[in-house]
Amino acid sequence: MRMAPRGGVRAWQWIRVGKDHPECTLRGLIMFDEERRQRALDELNVLDTPPDERVDRITRLAQEIFGVPMASVNLIDRERQWSKSAMGFEAEDVPRQETFCDTTIQQPDSLVIEDLEKYAPFAQSRYVTGAPNLRFYAGHPIEAPGGERVGALCLMDTKPRELNQQDRQLLKDLALWVQTELAQQQELDHAAVIQRALHPRQLPEPTGFTVRADSRPAGGVSGDFHDALLRNGRLRVTLADVMGKGMGAGIIASAVRSSMRTVPNRTLLETVSDIDVMLQEDIGDLNMFATIFCADIDTTTGRLEYVDGGHSLSFIYRADGTWEHLHSTGLPLAMGLGESYGLSSAQLNPGDALLCCSDGVLDLLDPENPFLEVTKILAAHGVDGSVSEAMAFAERQRAPDDVTVVTVRRHA
Repeated sequence: MRMAPRGGVRAWQWIRVGKDHPECTLRGLIMFDEERRQRALDELNVLDTPPDERVDRITRLAQEIFGVPMASVNLIDRERQWSKSAMGFEAEDVPRQETFCDTTIQQPDSLVIEDLEKYAPFAQSRYVTGAPNLRFYAGHPIEAPGGERVGALCLMDTKPRELNQQDRQLLKDLALWVQTELAQQQELDHAAVIQRALHPRQLPEPTGFTVRADSRPAGGVSGDFHDALLRNGRLRVTLADVMGKGMGAGIIASAVRSSMRTVPNRTLLETVSDIDVMLQEDIGDLNMFATIFCADIDTTTGRLEYVDGGHSLSFIYRADGTWEHLHSTGLPLAMGLGESYGLSSAQLNPGDALLCCSDGVLDLLDPENPFLEVTKILAAHGVDGSVSEAMAFAERQRAPDDVTVVTVRRHA
């Protein structure tokens, strides 16, 4: 039976299946909050997305392990069933009321129907009486992070069959694997959104200078961080690279960025030293560290002062085509050695450019002569176009590490 409370805001559904259907595992009375369930599905941001190999491989594995002709990962939307992954058939949207999975998600355990022709609620389904003439169905609910049942991992066959207890446990384990992948992608999407929000949305445009910067993560979240901020005629440029990549490195990179902007009037040495202390307290015992390049550029004179904490990947590309390496003046942040950082200086003359990159760029260059490749890019695309070309190159080469490039060109 199905019931909804009169005047209730939420669509509560109640399902009861009698004991005269021993082939079905659904038992008892279950409360079902449809609005909450739909909201959880929407928040996964997975509906109508392209195929995902991480999910497809689980569906493919289920098909092979159980020896069934068809397997799928189905999500129950408001009025339809949509398949995120399907093996053995061409998936199409199906009206929700016609699906087996709509029943599956209304229970906490697997729904196993060993012979669909003998199970009255589904015996007249068009998928049983017509192509593909299904006779067997087994599905286990897939839950959102909050426990809401949003879909199911399903097995289907054109012949009746049985699943023993070990088989049912394996189906459950595979369904848990699917929901872990979906939840992980949601977390990565959220983290990526937060991280993008922390990157400068609009780069400053100081008179007489052009600033370009961009980053390409190796995965969903980058351990690189860059920033450019203009205050009182001084352009502060920062690039930090947290050891490793992924969620953990991204969180640390975001923390570095937030710390730098908390007290923007600090000197370079104060800024880097404060962040070093913060990271030593927070991650010093995790054997993680971060390299950093932080520079102040006087937009009137072109004088550049910088602190380099173990980064050593910053250069001045002179107007005459020569290179000047801005050497590191200290160790990486959070090394725990009580590092005292030093302040160095250089001069950006008209026509010169500051180029700074993360070490992910090194994976893309010829180790025998990296400057030759960079010079070719600069000749073809100019300093201002080199950042977008670096991102495109990293995409084409499927760079295994995060790639970030920052350039500041002083007009000739």
